[in-house]
Amino acid sequence: MMSLRYHVVSIAAILLALALGVVLGASALSGRVLGALTTDRDELAGQVVALRGERAAVDTRLQATERLVAAGAPSTVAGVLPGRGVAVVAAPGADPADVATVSELVTRAGGRVTGRLALTDAALAPDRADALRALVPRLLPAGAQLPTTTDTGALTGSLLGSLLVARPDGMDEQTTGPETRTALRALGEAGYVQAPDALDPAPGELALVVTGGGGEPVGHDPARDSTLARMTGELDRVGAGAVLAGRTGSGAVTAVRNDSALRSGLSTVDGLEGPSSQVATVLALREQADGRTGLYGPVAGTFTPQTAPAP
Repeated sequence: MMSLRYHVVSIAAILLALALGVVLGASALSGRVLGALTTDRDELAGQVVALRGERAAVDTRLQATERLVAAGAPSTVAGVLPGRGVAVVAAPGADPADVATVSELVTRAGGRVTGRLALTDAALAPDRADALRALVPRLLPAGAQLPTTTDTGALTGSLLGSLLVARPDGMDEQTTGPETRTALRALGEAGYVQAPDALDPAPGELALVVTGGGGEPVGHDPARDSTLARMTGELDRVGAGAVLAGRTGSGAVTAVRNDSALRSGLSTVDGLEGPSSQVATVLALREQADGRTGLYGPVAGTFTPQTAPAP
C-alpha cells in the first residue's frame, strides 16, 4: 500500500522535473533570442554606417552644387528685374548677411532697392499690439485706406505699404516724402522700426521681407509669426507683389504656407541661408511682378520659378 510519504516524494519529483524543463527550455530560448538580437544589432549598425556614408556623399555634392550656384548667381539673375523698385524689410531675427546678399542680387538683376526698413521685436510683440494698432491710423498718409480689420499685422502692413510700395499705375499717387519721413520717424520713436537709410525711400513696386529661421528662444509666441505673415500679405496687396524669404524652419514662412488666402498671393522661400534659395528669392520677385506666385526652397522642394527675364 502506498504511503503518504510516497505521494509527497512523487509530487516533488514531478515538480522538480517540470522546473528543470522550464529552466533548460528558457535557457535554450534565451540563447536563440540573444543570438537573433545580436545579429539584428550588427545588421542595423552596418546600415547606420552605410547611411552615414551616403549622407556625407550627398552633403558633399550639395555643397559643391551650392558653390556652383553662388558663383553663377549674378549671371543667373541678370536682367530679371529691369528697373523694378524693391523695398526691403528685415524682420526681427533676420540675418544681416542674408539681407545684404539678396539686396545685392536685386541690384545685379537690374532692380533698385528703393528703401530698407528693419522691424523691431516690439512691432510683432502681442503685448504691444494695442498701442501699435492705435498709432497706425494717426500716421496714415492722406488718401491711403486701411483694411476693414482689427488685426495688428494687417493694419501695420497696410501702413508700411502706403509708405514703401505702390502699384505701377499708382506711382503718381505715392505718398510724399514729408509724409513718409514723418510716419517712419514716429514709428521709430515709438520703438517699432529702425530705418537708418529709409527715412525718405523712393516708391517701389515690390516688397521683399526677410526673416530668420528655426531655433526660436523658449517662450517664442507663434502669434509673432502670424503677425509678420499678415503684415507681408498687406504689403503684397498694396504693391505689385511681395516675397517672404526666411531661413530653414522659419515660422512666418510656415504660417503663410498654412494659410490658403495668404499663400494664394504671396511667394515664399525657405532655406535662405543657401545660395539656391537666395537666387530663388530674386526670381520669385520677378514672378510676383508678372502676377504669379509660388513656394520655393528645400522644404518646398523646388528652387526655380518658371520666370523668364523681360525682353
